[in-house]
Amino acid sequence: MRSTRKPRLHHASARTASTFAALGDRTRLSLLSRLGGGGAWSISQLTHGSHLTRQAITKHLRVLERARIVRCVRSGRHSLFELDPEPVHELRDYLDRVSGEWDEALARLRSCVEV
Repeated sequence: MRSTRKPRLHHASARTASTFAALGDRTRLSLLSRLGGGGAWSISQLTHGSHLTRQAITKHLRVLERARIVRCVRSGRHSLFELDPEPVHELRDYLDRVSGEWDEALARLRSCVEV
């Protein structure tokens, strides 16, 4: 009898998928851009100049935090958020690897077609 269960993703693949999913939102990309400038930012600082509420910003930050793209550090009564660049670097490495695989596949196809 054939199993109907889907195979489990390799841990690295699951993390890559999680990172892609978290970055699949314009607001989260905007937050990431601000955090990418360095330092730790409060929710108030991240909300300033935005049309979103603190609650909405917090919700997006939690998604990024679950994907381990940002981390929250406490400073007194404040929650400060900072970028963890490692998942983004892993994503870039993944895209470079996939791009290389496609380049190789296209080169093989080209060699077959041009013969």
